[in-house]
Amino acid sequence: MERAGEQDAPTAAVVVGPDGTVSGWSEGGRLLLGWTARDIVGRPVADLLVDPPPPGFPEGYGAGPDPTGFLLLRHRDGSPVDAVVTAQPLHGPDGRALGHVVTIQRWGRRPVVADRAFEQSPFALGVYDPELRFLWINASSGRVIAHSEEQVLGRKYREVLPEFDRTLFPERDDKPYTDALAHVARTGEPTRLITVFRPRGSDYANAWATSIWPVRDGEGRVRAVANWGFDMSAEYWARQRLLLLNEASGGIGRTLDVIGTAQELARTPVPGFVDLVDVDLFDEVLRGEEPPSGSPFAPGETIRLSRAARHSTKEDAGQGQAGTTPVTYAPGSVGARCVTAGRSTVELAAEPGQGGEWAFGPGLAADPAHWPPGNPVIDASLAADGLTGRITVPLRARGALLGLVVFSRVERPEAFTADDLILAEELAAKAAVAIDNARRYSRERATALTLQRSLLPQGLPDHEAIEVASRYLPGGTGAEVGGDWFDVVPLSGARVALVVGDVVGHGLHASAGMGRLRTAVRTLADVDLPPDELLTHLDDLVLHLAGDLQPTDPAAQPAAETGATCLYTVYDPVSRHLTLASAGHPLPLIVRPDGTPAPVPVQPGPPLGIGGLPFEATEVELPEGSLLALYTDGLVRSREQDVDQRTAELRHVLNHSAASLETLCDTVLEAMLPQRRTDDAALLLVRTHALDPHHVADWDVEPDTAQVPRARKLAVDQVDAWGLEEAAFVTELVVSELVTNAIRYGAPPIRLRLIRDTSLICEVSDASNTAPHLRRARAFDEGGRGLLLVAQLTQGWGTRHTADGKTIWCAQTLPRAERH
Repeated sequence: MERAGEQDAPTAAVVVGPDGTVSGWSEGGRLLLGWTARDIVGRPVADLLVDPPPPGFPEGYGAGPDPTGFLLLRHRDGSPVDAVVTAQPLHGPDGRALGHVVTIQRWGRRPVVADRAFEQSPFALGVYDPELRFLWINASSGRVIAHSEEQVLGRKYREVLPEFDRTLFPERDDKPYTDALAHVARTGEPTRLITVFRPRGSDYANAWATSIWPVRDGEGRVRAVANWGFDMSAEYWARQRLLLLNEASGGIGRTLDVIGTAQELARTPVPGFVDLVDVDLFDEVLRGEEPPSGSPFAPGETIRLSRAARHSTKEDAGQGQAGTTPVTYAPGSVGARCVTAGRSTVELAAEPGQGGEWAFGPGLAADPAHWPPGNPVIDASLAADGLTGRITVPLRARGALLGLVVFSRVERPEAFTADDLILAEELAAKAAVAIDNARRYSRERATALTLQRSLLPQGLPDHEAIEVASRYLPGGTGAEVGGDWFDVVPLSGARVALVVGDVVGHGLHASAGMGRLRTAVRTLADVDLPPDELLTHLDDLVLHLAGDLQPTDPAAQPAAETGATCLYTVYDPVSRHLTLASAGHPLPLIVRPDGTPAPVPVQPGPPLGIGGLPFEATEVELPEGSLLALYTDGLVRSREQDVDQRTAELRHVLNHSAASLETLCDTVLEAMLPQRRTDDAALLLVRTHALDPHHVADWDVEPDTAQVPRARKLAVDQVDAWGLEEAAFVTELVVSELVTNAIRYGAPPIRLRLIRDTSLICEVSDASNTAPHLRRARAFDEGGRGLLLVAQLTQGWGTRHTADGKTIWCAQTLPRAERH
């Protein structure tokens, strides 16, 4: 229990004569031990001790290099008092010894305990005046700055520790520690921070958690600045490794491109971890092919790779030259050994110095227990290359070796540690999976592109009715191949079908679905169905395919055609009419020759695969030279603008004059598509032509077989007038057969028409819906050979149904010189 008055008199002063008797006693002695001057003066000072006096007491006790002496004193009430005793000699004016002055303090009370606690604290402590001159440091602080208290007292912080006047990592916008001290001295506002620096005499950066606060006098004025800090290097660098791995998780593998992913790997650890990163991959990986598997390389074999990425703290280190430089690893080299053995290797330029403090704990890098077998390798030649260390890690994913990644330190003196190797392998593992994903994606995308391009028209047909140009652009590297497609299908009667469509989805499924739809459209177009009927049949087909191809596994991908859209149009150069119908697809843009837009009075129907809803067809008359733009929504889709705005912009671009449709295609794509596309885009531009009226001749035919000779003569005379005498014989035969069949089996009215285009077309129309069929006639049959004769003599024939009957047609190919 604390006695009254002890808190007010922590120190007792005692004068002891040469003979060891007490000759002077302070009031503090009474408060501390209970003895009055009357009680103690004249008695031996040893009477105050509980135990026998120690040797040299009081002459030299507590007066040596360490002034602290611990004794157990007797209180007047008999209780012991733990005390700290200091004795100093007392001299007269002539130098004669008069005895000693002994000071007594109670142990366990401030300031003695506080002084000892601060002095012996494992934390670095210091006090500085407002000009940042040293006032006091403890032993721990002295070890950190490699100076004793006597060496720094009165000197300015910047003079003693100039390295604290700059930041170790300027790229992180760190402020020098000296600036933080000055800020607290100037503002009186305390602060906390983490400081990374290299202690004097060490080549390894340490991280310190520090706190700085002002020391104020009784009036509140800042008289000094104090700080404390403790070494948290292990925790700090572990956190940095986690942050780097987290950054790698979000920063590597975003592009789905092999070289782009390699560049992300090269950029991520610079400069926080290393100064230079090289990523070398096998050529098969760069091409999207299967990498070497198993152990394809013998120990003495030369390894040939390609540098996919390089990133350095130096701007001239070769960034941007990815994939262009072959790299060779000679037999026995570290890179070759890593490839053949599949193990990482750490190379250090020299042995770590004695007593050096490592970033992840003293001696951790040098302790063999922390390293995997064969590591680290001491290679003095690294210093000649300007390196302090190098880690070579194989890039391996799913059991396949993709290449190597090399992490090098150039600017920083820290040697790699065992924890650095773990971090490098973690980075390589994350990147290897991303690179392999990109490789697999590149392979699938190349396959899908090949499939899609093989299903798209390789060359648009040469047709007299139209001039045409097209473009197809797959989505960028961040998106899979889609199902956009277009086609130009020649039809009977010099007509032409223009088709554009889009299968919802991406990848091989979308490409395969697009191929099925394009084939179906071509098949239905050969039947010569009107656009609305064709889309109805196509809708039924999509529904059947969706049911037939529905996977039994719930996790499998459903049929890709579901949700497809299609626009089907038919242009007739004779009547200059465009008939069209849409299944959920954007309508075409039509620009007349004078530049004015032509409205399309129809609404798109439902997408294919919905079923049960009708499709509407409309007919538009076009002046010769009109421009049609058929496109997929990838051309007008944008996150910044709605579809109507983008469509208006496309219409504006189409009004620009261009030397050719090919040039106009390029202009449209440049104006409408961003550099980073997220969807496929298809564009079909068409300039319409009208057939010369003199190249069309038609006649009404009475439903009487006696009119057949007249029909033959009319046809032959017209062919002769066109200068096609060589086609007269075949024309006479097919006209005779087709008109006869129409009279016998059809219904009036009957009409005969000849069209001179790239071929000579003969058409016979009647009001019956019964279509003729080829059949094999028996030896004694009187009929059945006419239609077979037509098929043998012409290059094509067929039937198309109309709203009021049918038309039987056949075509004879004309030499190019006779087409006009």
